[in-house]
Amino acid sequence: MTQELTSPSPAPQAAGSDRGQGWWRDAVIYQVYVRSFADSDGDGVGDLRGARDRLPYLKDLGVDAVWLTPFYASPQADGGYDVADYRAVDPLFGSLQDADDLIGTAHALGLRVIVDIVPNHTSDRHPWFQDPDLARQRYVFRPGKGEHGELPPNDWESVFGGPAWTRTDRGDWYLHLFAPEQPDLDWERPEVHEEFAAILRFWLDLGVDGFRVDVAHGMVKAAGLPDIGHGEQARLIGSQILPFFDQDGVHAIHRAWRRLLDAYGEANDKEVIGVAEAWAPTAERLALYVRPDELHQAFNFQFLTTPWEAEALRGVIDSSLTATVAVGAPTTWVLSNHDVVRHTTRLGGGLDRARAATLLMLALPGSAYLYQGEELGLPEVTDLPAEVRQDPAFFRGRLGGDGQAADGCSGASGQDGFRDGCRVPLPWSGELPPYGFGPGGSWLPQPADWGRLSVAAQAGDPSSTLELYRDALELRRRLPGLGDGEMTWQPAPEGVLAFRRPGVLCTVNTRGQDTEIPLPGELLLGTAPVAVGDGSAVLPGDSCSWWAI
Repeated sequence: MTQELTSPSPAPQAAGSDRGQGWWRDAVIYQVYVRSFADSDGDGVGDLRGARDRLPYLKDLGVDAVWLTPFYASPQADGGYDVADYRAVDPLFGSLQDADDLIGTAHALGLRVIVDIVPNHTSDRHPWFQDPDLARQRYVFRPGKGEHGELPPNDWESVFGGPAWTRTDRGDWYLHLFAPEQPDLDWERPEVHEEFAAILRFWLDLGVDGFRVDVAHGMVKAAGLPDIGHGEQARLIGSQILPFFDQDGVHAIHRAWRRLLDAYGEANDKEVIGVAEAWAPTAERLALYVRPDELHQAFNFQFLTTPWEAEALRGVIDSSLTATVAVGAPTTWVLSNHDVVRHTTRLGGGLDRARAATLLMLALPGSAYLYQGEELGLPEVTDLPAEVRQDPAFFRGRLGGDGQAADGCSGASGQDGFRDGCRVPLPWSGELPPYGFGPGGSWLPQPADWGRLSVAAQAGDPSSTLELYRDALELRRRLPGLGDGEMTWQPAPEGVLAFRRPGVLCTVNTRGQDTEIPLPGELLLGTAPVAVGDGSAVLPGDSCSWWAI
């Protein structure tokens, strides 16, 4: 099933070699959810050629790298995170040649490319799982409880809802922390380690610059697979250590991968990185994933889940920076991705609050990730009919009588069955769907009023969210005081955050009303108009401003 290039060529290199300079420490990385970014062939699903064609847009936006969600061969039971062949491109998204072309085009534009790796589980269509004897050597199988083994081996629940175990026709049970079509690998088996090391080298040889490690806090389970003792376990992810997540044993895997990445980079005169998708209960435990001998970055989900309150934001910023500085790593900030409610909706204050949150994030020390469409101010689509949804959590989760999740879509974790709402394809141009997404329709319906939010509608409009992002990223690149480096809090009124970077002051008004402060300096950029008087400035409610000092 593994594909080969039709015309093999040397792995392309990023423009300008700067191995050892830590390009990732202050990089702004843009997440492309491939199936919803751009469609080249009219089947309504985004693909690699479509993404390649739109790379100049990302270069113009001002990002440093692109992260591509899985495009590997897959039955698509979970949007491609159920991989059947890690070395093949699913025909839905193109071919291996298309992947090679995309990487080459990105490098020619000065953009690096990060791809997903999914090591906690495979598809149940993976050749290993299709062989019953081989499956029991490389996946987590256990006998059931009860007189005849009719009960699951323990009380673990799937993140998507329901039990985390499925019984086979042989009478034993296999573990799947996500959908039944995603059996968990047994990382106690050396063959699993060897296979993933080979997979990493395969994509490194094709020229990628790093890997985003899906469920980096998984893979290792507590010895004996102990019961948890109560239900609704998905709600505990990120708030406490669970016997199937954030076990200390995962760090040995990441150390081995870091050795592989460093050796490859040394041999090829480039710096390649690993990025952890890790939900940890504290900033200190998250920092363990980015110790000097482990991965380079870890998404800061505690920041993502923090409410829009000055005291809460300052607390999570302080704890995050303290923890990562202690291990010599940068903090990696994120507000939205393909698994969570878009922050335009999630923060509860609409576009004003979302724009302010973004400008705050981009002023903080470290690296930042942007999710496709947030630069357009896209809201969460909350009214998708059940018949078009594809998120497996929607169908397996706890549903209310109206077919909607009983607890709504306010949760940030995204595992409440409403992830489709942040995955609706992008509007590029025009007044009617599919808004230039492709020559056909779109795999999820786009709202009728998204024409005003399209790239074409916002480009060149100085008041638009798109131009705000472009201006912020241009300033971040140009001003040496932004990105990685020091930060100092400054006195501010209640509900206002003020912190100093070298040569720059950032002010954030989290209150709903205007707040007056002493004039900090010359206004560089703001999410809303600031009234400047004689020695004072009035910050609009739910706004953020950057000042030259």
